[in-house]
Parts: sequence; C-alpha cells; structure tokens
Amino acid sequence: MISFASVSKEFKEGVAAKRVRALSNLTLEIERGQIFGFLGPNGAGKSTTIKILLNLIFPDSGRATIRGMDVCDKNVRRFVGYLPENPYFYDYLTAEELLWFGGKSSGMAKSAIVERSNLLLDKVQLLESRKRPLRTYSKGMVQRAGLALALIHNPDVVILDEPMSGLDPIGRKMVGDIILELKKEGKTVFFSSHILSDVERLCDRVGIIVGGQLRLTGCVAEILKGGDTLEDAFMREVHIAGLKEVR
Repeated sequence: MISFASVSKEFKEGVAAKRVRALSNLTLEIERGQIFGFLGPNGAGKSTTIKILLNLIFPDSGRATIRGMDVCDKNVRRFVGYLPENPYFYDYLTAEELLWFGGKSSGMAKSAIVERSNLLLDKVQLLESRKRPLRTYSKGMVQRAGLALALIHNPDVVILDEPMSGLDPIGRKMVGDIILELKKEGKTVFFSSHILSDVERLCDRVGIIVGGQLRLTGCVAEILKGGDTLEDAFMREVHIAGLKEVR
C-alpha cells in the first residue's frame, strides 16, 4: 500500500546554504492492513518522509507510491487521510462545519457526509460539542476533530503525525482504539510517535530512523520476543548511529 524506493532529500540551511541531508536512500514497504509505527529522535527525518508521502515536498531522487500510484498523481488523494502533528483550522468553524467542508472537498454526497460526520464525532467524543466553534476547544479536542476530518471520506491509507500529541490518557486510549478499528476494517495506518508504549501496543511493524537513515525495520512481536523493549531497540540504534557519526 505504501512504498518508498531509494528516496533521498536534501535541504539548504543557513546563510552559507549548507546542504543538509534529511533522508538518505529510504527504502520501505508497508502492506495493506498493517499498522506501521515510524520512530526517530527529533530531526531524524520523520516529518520529511511524511511530507514526501503527501506530495507536499518532492524527493531529490527515488520514488514514493501509494496503492501502486506515484504520490504526485492527484488521484491518490482520495485514498489518503492525514492528521498533522499540530492541526490548525479556521477558528470560527464548528466541528460539524469542518467535517462538512472535508466531505464536500472529497466529493461525498450530502447524506453520506451527515451520516459519516455523526458516526465519527461520536467516536471521538465530540458529538455534543459539534456546534461549538473550534476556538472554544481544548488542544486535545482540536486533535480529535482533526482525526475525524482525516477519516471523513473513509480512506484506505491513514497517515498520522504524532496523533497522541496533546491528549490525556483517556483520549490516547480512544485514539488507539480507533486505530485498531481501522486495522480491522483493512485500512493501512502509518503513524509517527514519540510515545513508545503506544507504538508497542498498537503496531504490527516499526521502523526506526536516525539521521535520515532507516536503521531498523521489523515486527514488534519479534523485537519483544528477543527480550528487548522498543525503548531498548530505539536507544541502541540511536547510540550506534551516534558512534558512526563520531568516527
């Protein structure tokens, strides 16, 4: 469902326009129906990877595809739902109006938008607040409204950038349950997170990226079977990458 083939990306940084490599030959495949956790320290290349997948920025080399179609193909968008790390919406919209806008933008019929909106707002526990302006919402409520928006058109691929950010323990459990439900429906979920316990609980496979290089991919069950926790595996790969940079 998701594929990266030798994807690399560099940026120019500072007055001297020094070139910084954000991604180096990223090659990765994610199957239909999998929940894939993307892990890495700050600045490792996670956001760059997601932006390339969403065609918000372009790779210098390599190719990314969704459902076998190049991410540059505008038809890919109908199959993808996306929640950014810090969603920002027009403050004077209500949650109901936000989902109406998302549904109409996706070409959904009026009746389908109403039915799907009520279902999703109930799932994210915003049904009673659906007519309140978003400016009155807490950070966690905005995050949950953003998740509902990402799912309004029932996409096959769901991309979530730090979906648990700003949520209390109840909200984290609710979002986790929704992610597991998406898996049962055969959806593919790609999400980044710094909360390793959530990744360990939810994901089928993980990838650890450090310094723009994919250091490790594997099944969560296999990593845990070997006696490691995800934190052990994560810290080991960060440490090894740091030693290589020093050398």
